[in-house]
Amino acid sequence: MDGTAEGRQAVLDGAAAGDASAFEAIVREHQSMVFSLACYFLRDAARAEELAQEVFWRLYLNLGAIESHAHLVQWLRKVTWRCAIDETRRNAHQTSVGLEDVPEPAGQDHHGDLLAERRLRALVASLPPRPRMMVILRYQEDLELAEIAEVMDVPVNTVKSTLSRALGILRDKLTRVLGDIKYETA
Repeated sequence: MDGTAEGRQAVLDGAAAGDASAFEAIVREHQSMVFSLACYFLRDAARAEELAQEVFWRLYLNLGAIESHAHLVQWLRKVTWRCAIDETRRNAHQTSVGLEDVPEPAGQDHHGDLLAERRLRALVASLPPRPRMMVILRYQEDLELAEIAEVMDVPVNTVKSTLSRALGILRDKLTRVLGDIKYETA
Protein backbone atom coordinates (compact mmCIF):
# COMPACT_ATOMS: atom_id res chain seq x y z
CA MET A 1 0.00 0.00 0.00
CA ASP A 2 1.26 3.47 -0.93
CA GLY A 3 1.98 5.29 2.35
CA THR A 4 1.06 8.72 1.02
CA ALA A 5 -2.25 10.35 1.86
CA GLU A 6 -3.28 10.14 -1.79
CA GLY A 7 -2.30 6.48 -2.02
CA ARG A 8 -4.19 5.57 1.14
CA GLN A 9 -7.24 7.48 -0.06
CA ALA A 10 -7.08 5.67 -3.40
CA VAL A 11 -7.00 2.31 -1.62
CA LEU A 12 -9.89 3.36 0.61
CA ASP A 13 -11.89 4.56 -2.41
CA GLY A 14 -11.10 1.33 -4.25
CA ALA A 15 -12.27 -0.78 -1.32
CA ALA A 16 -15.48 1.25 -1.06
CA ALA A 17 -16.03 0.64 -4.80
CA GLY A 18 -15.74 -3.12 -4.27
CA ASP A 19 -12.07 -3.77 -5.06
CA ALA A 20 -11.28 -6.88 -2.98
CA SER A 21 -7.49 -6.38 -3.20
CA ALA A 22 -7.86 -2.83 -1.83
CA PHE A 23 -9.91 -4.12 1.09
CA GLU A 24 -7.28 -6.83 1.71
CA ALA A 25 -4.61 -4.12 1.79
CA ILE A 26 -6.59 -2.21 4.42
CA VAL A 27 -7.00 -5.36 6.51
CA ARG A 28 -3.28 -6.19 6.23
CA GLU A 29 -2.30 -2.67 7.29
CA HIS A 30 -4.59 -2.54 10.34
CA GLN A 31 -5.09 -6.12 11.48
CA SER A 32 -2.24 -6.08 13.99
CA MET A 33 -3.62 -2.95 15.70
CA VAL A 34 -7.16 -4.39 15.93
CA PHE A 35 -5.93 -7.81 17.08
CA SER A 36 -3.53 -6.30 19.61
CA LEU A 37 -6.22 -4.09 21.17
CA ALA A 38 -8.64 -7.01 21.33
CA CYS A 39 -6.02 -9.41 22.67
CA TYR A 40 -4.86 -7.09 25.43
CA PHE A 41 -8.43 -6.38 26.41
CA LEU A 42 -9.84 -9.92 26.23
CA ARG A 43 -6.67 -11.79 27.23
CA ASP A 44 -7.59 -14.57 24.82
CA ALA A 45 -6.01 -14.85 21.38
CA ALA A 46 -8.80 -16.99 19.90
CA ARG A 47 -11.52 -14.60 21.04
CA ALA A 48 -9.42 -11.67 19.84
CA GLU A 49 -9.14 -13.23 16.37
CA GLU A 50 -12.91 -13.67 16.22
CA LEU A 51 -13.42 -10.11 17.40
CA ALA A 52 -11.00 -8.81 14.76
CA GLN A 53 -12.94 -10.67 12.08
CA GLU A 54 -16.16 -9.07 13.36
CA VAL A 55 -14.55 -5.61 13.28
CA PHE A 56 -13.37 -6.06 9.69
CA TRP A 57 -16.76 -7.45 8.66
CA ARG A 58 -18.35 -4.30 10.07
CA LEU A 59 -15.77 -2.23 8.22
CA TYR A 60 -16.65 -3.99 4.97
CA LEU A 61 -20.32 -3.19 5.53
CA ASN A 62 -19.55 0.47 6.32
CA LEU A 63 -16.74 1.32 3.87
CA GLY A 64 -18.84 4.01 2.20
CA ALA A 65 -19.02 5.97 5.45
CA ILE A 66 -15.23 6.12 5.94
CA GLU A 67 -13.97 9.55 4.85
CA SER A 68 -10.19 9.29 5.20
CA HIS A 69 -7.37 7.14 6.53
CA ALA A 70 -7.41 9.01 9.85
CA HIS A 71 -11.16 8.44 10.09
CA LEU A 72 -10.58 4.76 9.29
CA VAL A 73 -8.09 4.34 12.14
CA GLN A 74 -10.40 6.08 14.64
CA TRP A 75 -13.36 4.05 13.37
CA LEU A 76 -11.45 0.77 13.78
CA ARG A 77 -10.41 1.65 17.34
CA LYS A 78 -13.95 2.68 18.27
CA VAL A 79 -15.54 -0.44 16.81
CA THR A 80 -12.89 -2.66 18.42
CA TRP A 81 -13.67 -1.04 21.78
CA ARG A 82 -17.41 -1.55 21.35
CA CYS A 83 -17.05 -5.13 20.15
CA ALA A 84 -14.70 -5.91 23.06
CA ILE A 85 -17.23 -4.57 25.54
CA ASP A 86 -20.00 -6.60 23.87
CA GLU A 87 -17.81 -9.72 23.99
CA THR A 88 -17.05 -9.13 27.66
CA ARG A 89 -20.75 -8.80 28.44
CA ARG A 90 -21.60 -11.96 26.50
CA ASN A 91 -18.85 -13.98 28.18
CA ALA A 92 -18.80 -12.77 31.74
CA HIS A 93 -16.57 -15.68 32.80
CA GLN A 94 -12.81 -15.34 33.15
CA THR A 95 -10.70 -16.95 30.49
CA SER A 96 -8.11 -19.57 31.31
CA VAL A 97 -5.51 -18.06 28.96
CA GLY A 98 -2.94 -16.06 30.87
CA LEU A 99 -1.95 -12.61 29.72
CA GLU A 100 1.66 -13.75 29.58
CA ASP A 101 0.64 -15.97 26.64
CA VAL A 102 -0.52 -12.95 24.65
CA PRO A 103 2.07 -11.86 22.09
CA GLU A 104 3.64 -8.46 22.54
CA PRO A 105 2.89 -5.85 19.89
CA ALA A 106 5.46 -5.95 17.13
CA GLY A 107 8.29 -3.48 17.20
CA GLN A 108 8.60 -3.03 20.94
CA ASP A 109 11.94 -3.71 22.52
CA HIS A 110 11.57 -4.72 26.16
CA HIS A 111 14.31 -4.37 28.69
CA GLY A 112 14.04 -4.66 32.41
CA ASP A 113 12.21 -6.86 34.87
CA LEU A 114 10.06 -9.26 32.83
CA LEU A 115 8.39 -10.60 35.98
CA ALA A 116 7.28 -7.09 36.90
CA GLU A 117 5.99 -6.58 33.35
CA ARG A 118 3.92 -9.78 33.53
CA ARG A 119 2.48 -8.75 36.86
CA LEU A 120 1.68 -5.29 35.56
CA ARG A 121 -0.10 -6.76 32.52
CA ALA A 122 -2.12 -9.02 34.82
CA LEU A 123 -2.99 -6.04 37.03
CA VAL A 124 -4.09 -4.02 33.99
CA ALA A 125 -6.26 -6.97 32.96
CA SER A 126 -7.88 -6.91 36.41
CA LEU A 127 -9.18 -3.36 35.89
CA PRO A 128 -12.85 -2.87 34.96
CA PRO A 129 -13.47 -2.67 31.18
CA ARG A 130 -13.56 1.12 30.66
CA PRO A 131 -10.38 2.00 32.62
CA ARG A 132 -8.64 -1.08 31.17
CA MET A 133 -9.31 0.09 27.61
CA MET A 134 -8.23 3.64 28.48
CA VAL A 135 -4.91 2.34 29.86
CA ILE A 136 -4.42 0.16 26.77
CA LEU A 137 -5.22 3.02 24.38
CA ARG A 138 -2.97 5.45 26.26
CA TYR A 139 0.06 3.28 26.95
CA GLN A 140 -0.06 0.61 24.24
CA GLU A 141 -1.50 2.62 21.37
CA ASP A 142 0.08 5.89 22.62
CA LEU A 143 -3.10 7.90 22.00
CA GLU A 144 -3.56 11.39 23.34
CA LEU A 145 -6.35 12.01 25.86
CA ALA A 146 -8.54 13.71 23.26
CA GLU A 147 -8.15 10.74 20.91
CA ILE A 148 -9.15 8.33 23.68
CA ALA A 149 -12.17 10.50 24.44
CA GLU A 150 -13.18 10.36 20.79
CA VAL A 151 -12.74 6.58 20.53
CA MET A 152 -14.73 5.93 23.70
CA ASP A 153 -17.33 8.69 23.26
CA VAL A 154 -16.61 10.31 26.62
CA PRO A 155 -15.44 13.80 27.66
CA VAL A 156 -11.68 14.40 27.93
CA ASN A 157 -12.07 15.14 31.66
CA THR A 158 -13.62 11.69 32.12
CA VAL A 159 -10.58 10.17 30.42
CA LYS A 160 -8.25 12.19 32.67
CA SER A 161 -10.02 11.25 35.90
CA THR A 162 -10.51 7.59 34.94
CA LEU A 163 -6.87 7.21 33.92
CA SER A 164 -5.73 8.91 37.09
CA ARG A 165 -7.79 6.57 39.26
CA ALA A 166 -6.73 3.51 37.24
CA LEU A 167 -3.05 4.42 37.51
CA GLY A 168 -3.45 4.96 41.25
CA ILE A 169 -5.03 1.54 41.61
CA LEU A 170 -2.28 -0.05 39.53
CA ARG A 171 0.42 1.73 41.51
CA ASP A 172 -1.08 0.54 44.82
CA LYS A 173 -1.54 -3.05 43.62
CA LEU A 174 1.92 -3.23 42.07
CA THR A 175 3.48 -1.85 45.25
CA ARG A 176 1.68 -4.53 47.27
CA VAL A 177 2.79 -7.25 44.84
CA LEU A 178 6.41 -6.14 44.51
CA GLY A 179 6.86 -4.48 47.86
CA ASP A 180 8.92 -1.36 48.21
CA ILE A 181 11.54 -2.44 45.70
CA LYS A 182 13.72 0.44 44.64
CA TYR A 183 15.27 0.18 41.21
CA GLU A 184 18.59 1.81 40.61
CA THR A 185 19.02 3.75 37.45
CA ALA A 186 22.45 3.83 35.90
